[in-house]
Amino acid sequence: MTSIQDFKDYVASVQNREGYQKPTAFGLGIRKTKGDKTLEVFFPLINFETAYGTAALLQDITGYSSTENGFTVINKGHLQIAFDKFAAFHEEIDQHPNIKLIHQLLTQYKYPKGYASLDLIAYFLFDKDTPVANPEEGYFKTQCLSQLHVKPHEIGVAGIFGKMNNIAWTNKGPILPEDLAEERLNATFKGQELVVSHVDKFPYMVNFHVPQGVRIVAGSKVRLGAHLSSGTTVMPAGFINFNAGTLGKAMVEGRISAGVIVDDQSDIGGGASIMGTLSGGNKNVISIGKQCLLGANAGTGISLGDGCTVAAGVYITAGSKVSLYNNDKQPVDLDGTIVAEGENVVKGIALNGKDHLLIIQDSQTGKITCRPNQKVIELNASLHKS
Repeated sequence: MTSIQDFKDYVASVQNREGYQKPTAFGLGIRKTKGDKTLEVFFPLINFETAYGTAALLQDITGYSSTENGFTVINKGHLQIAFDKFAAFHEEIDQHPNIKLIHQLLTQYKYPKGYASLDLIAYFLFDKDTPVANPEEGYFKTQCLSQLHVKPHEIGVAGIFGKMNNIAWTNKGPILPEDLAEERLNATFKGQELVVSHVDKFPYMVNFHVPQGVRIVAGSKVRLGAHLSSGTTVMPAGFINFNAGTLGKAMVEGRISAGVIVDDQSDIGGGASIMGTLSGGNKNVISIGKQCLLGANAGTGISLGDGCTVAAGVYITAGSKVSLYNNDKQPVDLDGTIVAEGENVVKGIALNGKDHLLIIQDSQTGKITCRPNQKVIELNASLHKS
């Protein structure tokens, strides 16, 4: 194929085959394995609802004809064929990320000797909502999140914990925990140190991908699969779990648990906690609206709408008893109607998702109160420049 039209005709011929289906997303991954266990898969570039021509080429040269989520091994011969078929684009390779990646893999890929075996795979995602079937799918979907192709809850991660292997993440790469003693012994007699950063099913996001315009002061506090929008700052006390994150500029000094979404211009204060969906039986997906403040050591088990403040030290849950007041400190019901004291008490879940709430706690009685929030926060613009 010597012209762009030749390439387009080739792609059309592949796509016109009976039963052919375009993948929703695909990518080339560098996989490390030990025996029959997958240790990690790094996808430098994931294509989501784009680059269908490259997808067709990879499906064709590897013989991947399934329309179900899955992967196939890629060898150097496949890479060479793929690169050759892109001949018409070689002079402008920097304008085509997939061709550039294929060229990099073709020229740099080796089979290094060491603890783990290394190979390449092409992963194809057709149904983004299915449960995770294997570690390869788990790594692909978590990197779809961290590369900002999807927001939390927009891709199926059910069952991921049962499919991902528990890994010791070290300065020598991923190692199975049961092999640590032997690998430390090997390193010692080579005059080397083996340092374990953590043992988990998920690596640190910063070791795989860092979104543009994001600051992460302590890389250990953000798991792969977190979704961090440009302008987000994560301070040392902050933490962001997988399938959770921010939708705009945000200051994170507290904990954003699994499944939680924090919207633009919100501040999660030091020691603050947002209840996730993985523990405590909580099935309510928590979100924090725009321009919200969760004060130091505060917490919430309900969603907050826009412009809400939960004062420092206050933890509101779905079952918390909350007394409602208007701006004149008069007891009111949910509709704002003035009522007798005691008739203004609701459970926290009744406030779920409502805008402009100021939730505080009486320092003498311990009673949690809520009234309209007259002042919403503004983040320090200089701290969140992207």
